[in-house]
Amino acid sequence: MPSLRFSAIGTDWQVDTLLPVDADLEARLHSRIDEFDRTYSRFRGDSLVSTVAEAPGRYRFPDDASRLFDLYDGLFDSTDGAVTPLVGRALEQLGYDARYSLTRRGPGMPAPRWADEVAREGSTLVTRSPVLIDVGAAGKGYLVDLVGELLHEGGVDAFLIDASGDLLVSGPEPTGVGLEHPFDPSMAIGEVTLTNRSICASGSNRRVWGEGLHHILDGRTGEPTRDVIATWAIADSALLADGLATALFFADPTELARTFDFEWVRMFSTGVAERSVDLPGRLFS
Repeated sequence: MPSLRFSAIGTDWQVDTLLPVDADLEARLHSRIDEFDRTYSRFRGDSLVSTVAEAPGRYRFPDDASRLFDLYDGLFDSTDGAVTPLVGRALEQLGYDARYSLTRRGPGMPAPRWADEVAREGSTLVTRSPVLIDVGAAGKGYLVDLVGELLHEGGVDAFLIDASGDLLVSGPEPTGVGLEHPFDPSMAIGEVTLTNRSICASGSNRRVWGEGLHHILDGRTGEPTRDVIATWAIADSALLADGLATALFFADPTELARTFDFEWVRMFSTGVAERSVDLPGRLFS
């Protein structure tokens, strides 16, 4: 099976396709990924979010960004503000900044409330103060979907995109996916089967840079989450699955299910795992 392997937005990607990806389509994929990075990376001084962080104003994001911000609106409401794109300053406070200082500066810094600081008109944001946007809770899944859309437009309809834990499966054949054990990457806690769907995983064991310091923050406190240590969400899009994998750290799955259509697994720091009744697979114990 043809495969593309590359690094993008700070992580490794693999795109397996039934048909080869020609040079023109591959170039379009990399161009779209670079556009995404130039828009959303808070680690680049020339990105749009870095510009937004400098002064309040009116900022036009790509037209399809409305999907990303629509989801954040829903996640913010469903988690009572725990999931928010305004955690950039809080991450900097804990040392996860553009210089990768990885040195905590002080106590957790609660994020400004999304609705208080930002007015939105589709993909245009009007900010009332300099805010540092971080779309890490759902952005990678959003980019996976964008790459998948380009593949479809290029006539490649059967593929599997793996962006380091964010998977999008397209095609008629079911695909089995193991759920990596957060305590031992050589083991799995279960397996699921996907057809034309996405699964995204999130874990507090990833992007760790100090005792109790990792990238999954509660926007209400600015502190890393503690009780839940790993989550998996399955949905029709990688954007939705990625955002819900983050929301599962903070909200009861039954409450999230009132708004969103998905299946899920999550594991607690005690090692206990729980799953949705309609999970397309099983846990091993």
